[in-house]
Amino acid sequence: MPRRIVLLSGHIGAGKTELATALVARFGGRLFKTREVIRRLRSVEQERSALQKAGESLDRETGGEWVATELRRFIDALSPGDAEASVLVVDAVRIRGQCDSVRRAYGSLVTHVHLEAPEEVRARRFPAKDGEVRELGTYDEVLKNRTEKQVDTLRDSADIVIDTGRCTSEDVVVRVASRIGLYGRELARCVDVLVGGQWGSEGKGNVAAYLAPEYDVLVRVGGPNAGHTVYQEPEPDTFYHIPAGTNRAPKTEIVLGPGATLELGRLSREITKAQLDPGRLRIDPQAMIIEQADIEAEARGLTKTIGSTGQGVGAATARKVLRTAAKPVVRLAGDVHELKPFIRSTIDVLDRAYAEGKRVLLEGTQGTGLSLHHGAYPYVTSRDTTVSGCLADSGIAPSRVRRIILVCRTYPIRVESPPGGTSGPMGLEIDWRTVAERAGLDPQELEAREKTTTTKRKRRVAEFNWGLLRKAATLNGPTDIALSFTDHLSVDNRSARRFDQLRPETIQFIEEIERVAGAPVSLIVTRFDYRYIIDRRT
Repeated sequence: MPRRIVLLSGHIGAGKTELATALVARFGGRLFKTREVIRRLRSVEQERSALQKAGESLDRETGGEWVATELRRFIDALSPGDAEASVLVVDAVRIRGQCDSVRRAYGSLVTHVHLEAPEEVRARRFPAKDGEVRELGTYDEVLKNRTEKQVDTLRDSADIVIDTGRCTSEDVVVRVASRIGLYGRELARCVDVLVGGQWGSEGKGNVAAYLAPEYDVLVRVGGPNAGHTVYQEPEPDTFYHIPAGTNRAPKTEIVLGPGATLELGRLSREITKAQLDPGRLRIDPQAMIIEQADIEAEARGLTKTIGSTGQGVGAATARKVLRTAAKPVVRLAGDVHELKPFIRSTIDVLDRAYAEGKRVLLEGTQGTGLSLHHGAYPYVTSRDTTVSGCLADSGIAPSRVRRIILVCRTYPIRVESPPGGTSGPMGLEIDWRTVAERAGLDPQELEAREKTTTTKRKRRVAEFNWGLLRKAATLNGPTDIALSFTDHLSVDNRSARRFDQLRPETIQFIEEIERVAGAPVSLIVTRFDYRYIIDRRT
């Protein structure tokens, strides 16, 4: 049974069909057209006068009861998923008897919305109707119909009356959706945020993949300068645009927010590989498109001085900030023809998720130490990588956040410095052979594995940076810490399945992280595999 049944009434041209279409599209509802029922029951053409006469005939015979009767059949025939839709919209009721029959059948589920507008406004809209019905010659002829003349009497029994002549179509949708509770009655803290606590490459991909099945919506921000790698046989899977848990949780909705930066070729390949269709993937129309000129601009400067990945993200972001002064001209996702089937406002998708009590995982990219505002400038990325920045980029309010997961690795890394330049400071730098000797790992295996996901360059490595951990904790306010690469502390940790099976020195290391960060280490990654995570969450 749908959670809400909305009856729409009002003169032709008042905006009923536009409202009905918007409610169904935005909130996942179902549409019941009385016009189609009349055609089926009376075998009449799609012609205004014929439909009016046939409808009046049904009303005389049943006192308007036919609407409730056919609505019941319609609901009974719905599939289980459609039957639980948030809203079923009846477009439209024309007499009091029709309204009363539906109220008797469905009681408190029913909300009656009456739309009105000045006659001159309705007459102006009349020629612009969608053309499904062959209309009469003029609006004056429409008003001669007896039932049409008395439609305004329904305003007295309606739960809400809206003058659409004084509202935009968006205003009407918002007012009705709010009235019937489609946005939810209470603030839902249903968003968990996952961010990096160091300079990126903390292992966020595997953590996100492990957590993904717990959620209904996966959101990602950032761009192709950050690749999130997930364990998979025979080869790991890397995600540059879409969330790392996309394949692990195939029933989730996938959302790319307005702050995302997109490279069309790579995005298209990811969509195809993950077999994402428009029913699952939503791309905000204001996400930024990277042009070839952006990639070329970064190759001439940033990659040679600060070790940028050179994917064009920074140059594209700069153009977005320049707005109409940008060269080449800014293209947003909504401007790209091949993306049209996937375009959907993030706000609309998330609003619906909140109202339906769905859980959302927001996957940040890169790390806190690379934040444009909080990192060691200019050795930073082109966006704010903290929780606050990720929320802004995705269009999620801070008050929606339930948990914040800060991912840190036992030995933080930075991308290899370019010749004659540096990728930035990182504390006490060491080498991979030292890490391998301490942990009992094969040095060659470790050095071969520790290359950046996007550019395949060697990674610099350093001792754990406690000052950076405290800064990251202050900036992000984590409720949980996910500690990755514990096998870099000791190869013996790879066989641990419980916390007490970790090496004693690893447990001591974790306890100190908890003291410095002021948050529990609740997820512990023992090897490169999302299946090898010790989960201490309660």
